Amino acid sequence: MNEFSTTYHNPLIDPAMHIWGWEIPVYLFLGGMVAGMMIISGYFLYSGRHRNTRCACYLLPGLGIVLLSLGMFSLFLDLEHKFYFWRLYTTFQWTSPMSWGSWILLLVYPALIANMLLRLPAPFAERWPALGRKSVEWREQPVLARRVGIVNMVLGAMLGVYTGILLSALGARPLWNSALLGPLFLTSGLSSAAAFGHLVAKERSESELLASADNAFLTIELVLFALFLVGLSTATRAHMQAAALFLGGPYTAVFWVVVVGMGVVIPLFTQSRAVRHRVHHTPLAPILVIAGGLALRFVIVFAGQASHWLPS
Repeated sequence: MNEFSTTYHNPLIDPAMHIWGWEIPVYLFLGGMVAGMMIISGYFLYSGRHRNTRCACYLLPGLGIVLLSLGMFSLFLDLEHKFYFWRLYTTFQWTSPMSWGSWILLLVYPALIANMLLRLPAPFAERWPALGRKSVEWREQPVLARRVGIVNMVLGAMLGVYTGILLSALGARPLWNSALLGPLFLTSGLSSAAAFGHLVAKERSESELLASADNAFLTIELVLFALFLVGLSTATRAHMQAAALFLGGPYTAVFWVVVVGMGVVIPLFTQSRAVRHRVHHTPLAPILVIAGGLALRFVIVFAGQASHWLPS
């Protein structure tokens, strides 16, 4: 038990006492995707692409607030003592990933709102015209835009890594006991966010830029998958048995066919040909990437719960 065990029974802290359902994978996926959106929109602000009024970076912050709120609600549904969650914000524990994550999530909202205020959505600008005029003034200040972009990139990276560290810090499950989960979930979140941007971008050049970025993220993801499995397969016997869940075990088909094949390899092949103008861009590849990112969280969470340390 740790410092939060008296606050509420949180399955993220004591996994041995609770079987996780769909809520935790959804929370991890939405958190990772929002992290990717923050990094991409932050980079667009920093690089000055926000001067283009059709930039996808103006859609991502508002959507990020909605998706993160849905993810937080999903986590809330999984708590046993739901109305004591506020106790997390009465302290800060340096060694607790849950404490870090709680405060990071709290800081993410102001960063997303600051990003959104640089181009206030039309309904808000019409309701509050003074704020709409201020939004135009702020957007024309490059130093302010770059600072907002940097803050979003930093907090986005922290949020994305946190979604993986949250699992890797739980040593009770050998499958999760890997330092690569943080980079893997961050890269997957970036890939899902880039795929969504590719899907909704209004300009061809931006769509191709995000597709190219997604190809890079998917390639890194494949490398991290390989390192993750090699690391497990060359560690203790319990880690080897955890790796076997994906190498002939019950999660082999869904991992290799759905997560790796349909979620990474097929979109990577399709988008690589599309950015070289050998085939047309289609919505199928980015949709597969997003679905694969969600499937990855489900597979890692459920397979992790099936992995155990051997009795002494």
